[in-house]
Amino acid sequence: MVKYDAAIIGGGASGIVAAISAAKNGKRVIILEKGARLGKKILASGNGRCNLLNEELNEEFYNEEARALVKSVFSVFGKDDILGFFKRLGLETYSDDGRIFPVTNQASSVLKVLEMELERLSVPCELSFVVNSISYSAKEFVVKSSDKEIDCDKVIIACGGSSYPALGSDGKAYRFAHGFGHSVASPVPSAVPLTAKDPLCHLLQGQRIFASVKSFSSGKFINEAKGELLFTKYGLSGTAILDVSDKISIAINRENKKDVYVIADMVPFMEENELKDELSVRIKRIRKAEELLTGILPNKFGPAFKKMLETRDINNIAASLKGKRFNVSGTRGWNEAEFTAGGIAVNEVREGTLESKLQKGLYFSGEILNVDGKRGGYNLAWAWASGMIAGKTG
Repeated sequence: MVKYDAAIIGGGASGIVAAISAAKNGKRVIILEKGARLGKKILASGNGRCNLLNEELNEEFYNEEARALVKSVFSVFGKDDILGFFKRLGLETYSDDGRIFPVTNQASSVLKVLEMELERLSVPCELSFVVNSISYSAKEFVVKSSDKEIDCDKVIIACGGSSYPALGSDGKAYRFAHGFGHSVASPVPSAVPLTAKDPLCHLLQGQRIFASVKSFSSGKFINEAKGELLFTKYGLSGTAILDVSDKISIAINRENKKDVYVIADMVPFMEENELKDELSVRIKRIRKAEELLTGILPNKFGPAFKKMLETRDINNIAASLKGKRFNVSGTRGWNEAEFTAGGIAVNEVREGTLESKLQKGLYFSGEILNVDGKRGGYNLAWAWASGMIAGKTG
């Protein structure tokens, strides 16, 4: 039986780079992937374009508790190192408003250059390998499936979080960390649409506008974002909602908060007094109430706000458009979440190496850790960088 220097559990972005890193450092390494192919999440990332990373990359774009760990990794393998890594693999990139993509605009190009490097380095990959257990004794690990076992000196767990379970990351790998004494911050969906039982959502479903959104829990401000606001039959989506959803999801799903809501400024390009002045002029010359908002908001908004517009109460109309409250009842769940908030406690992992503080030879990389980056390439950047560090040191 072949004994490996390291076995990597998970053949996603972080696991693949960990394997490449380990192999380049002269280690005999194997990837154990439960799916039928490597990198399925890579193919789906960035709507199929693969947002590799961001021009502005530092620890401030990640959840507060993870920043020290993220900084320790990026200080060794940061933005320029990630770009140089892909450049050496033959991937050309470009920046779109700070977000970095392959010039082909195809995530398949990213996966292909990674697969070519694995092949060049002769890294074996066991596909459809479902890990049942990871044990340690006599200074070596044994990784078992239902019909195979792999002996190795070190293990890198790179199984991802819980988002998009159909693509392979279903959160079941947390139990392996539990088995070695690690604690896990309860995973919740992040960058996820929100459910809100509001008549306006039904009336405006399918409508997109540019808006400013603020989120609150029990009356306390959480965070804010500007971007697209999409009304759906179940509630709210769009980039502005996805960007505030992580802390809302934590409040609802982890902290069991009930009074959670967002306030949307649907006319962010006008100050409230400016909007009042414009409405005052329009009321004098427009007879049909449902036409008062024409040219300010899409045509659907007039009929949706008809009852309020018929009152001709300028103060109320302006206040409603600039501060519409939507009570949030929940999130759309893992199948629609882009990322995971939560995971293995970062204070149980060594900074700079990503080795477990509880079990020598055990390493973690990627989304399985409690590292949650903002949208815009930050989560993939963490996957590449943490994979490189875990593979190099593990």
